[in-house]
Amino acid sequence: MRAIRIREPGEPEVLEPARIELPPLLPHEVRVRVRASGLNRADLLERRGGHVPQPGTPPGIPGLEYAGVVDAVGAACTLRDVGDPVMGIVGGGGYAEALHVSERETIRVPEGMDLVEAAAIPEAFLTAWDATFRQAGLAPGETLLIHAVGSGVGTAALQLARWAGARVIGTSRTADKLEEARELGLGCAVLTGDESTDWAAEVRAGSPDGRGVDVVLDLVGGGYASRTLETLAQGARWIVVGIPSGREARLDLRGLMMRRASIRGTMLRSRPSEEKAELARSFEDTVLNGFEEGALRPVIDRVFPSEETVEAHRYMESNRNFGKILLAWS
Repeated sequence: MRAIRIREPGEPEVLEPARIELPPLLPHEVRVRVRASGLNRADLLERRGGHVPQPGTPPGIPGLEYAGVVDAVGAACTLRDVGDPVMGIVGGGGYAEALHVSERETIRVPEGMDLVEAAAIPEAFLTAWDATFRQAGLAPGETLLIHAVGSGVGTAALQLARWAGARVIGTSRTADKLEEARELGLGCAVLTGDESTDWAAEVRAGSPDGRGVDVVLDLVGGGYASRTLETLAQGARWIVVGIPSGREARLDLRGLMMRRASIRGTMLRSRPSEEKAELARSFEDTVLNGFEEGALRPVIDRVFPSEETVEAHRYMESNRNFGKILLAWS
């Protein structure tokens, strides 16, 4: 079958077409004929040699999410049938026209949704929902600060928070992305592109009574840490999901103590299979109806043919996208 392989660590040009064979289907697995694969920042790191592939994934084949149709089921499968449209996350191997995955880690595609559109859901919405609600405990009426609100996870978290009845403040280095986020319902938009701007004060001013935010979904990392601390309300929960601005930070721990705040880190990719399966089952039961009711929708910036994966990586590296970038398999 066709796939996209990393020839060696390097720039986008090291991505090349390949032919690979899948191993025999295990009893609890399904084979999915992939219609579209999602791009993620982790793919860029893996291409450069910065991410070690998960054990059991096809060597040299990046990709963490997919949507497609089940075309074979293992002998012990009871949840899925041939012909079912499904989506989900994988530890690697998503840049391929077929893959094997545990049936419990698959998520049914929302009723009536196109498969290419569905490929923009798994990584962004699972990450946002798990981090913001299951771990940070965002509640109705609370205020959420999203750093990089124009990213795939950012736009997902914005919609989920509004659906749950929370207030949202979003940051971006790009004014255009903030304008697009407003169209998704962002109430308070804060531009962080100018280093001289006291964006922490703007965030606090945008919170109820200027008291600060209850939850921070941090998709930026070290470069924002000291000012993020200034935005926190008493008892705030700060969860770190991405670190494109740096993995290290200087932090006033006394300030953290005085606010009785907590910081937590999370990573979806490295979790054991059973944890991913539990997350998939819970997401299907709890969140999927939001798409079918029209309250939630995947935000797609561009769809590239799989033959243009090099160009897709270049585009993601340019940081011009608002929402997800996808690869479509013909």
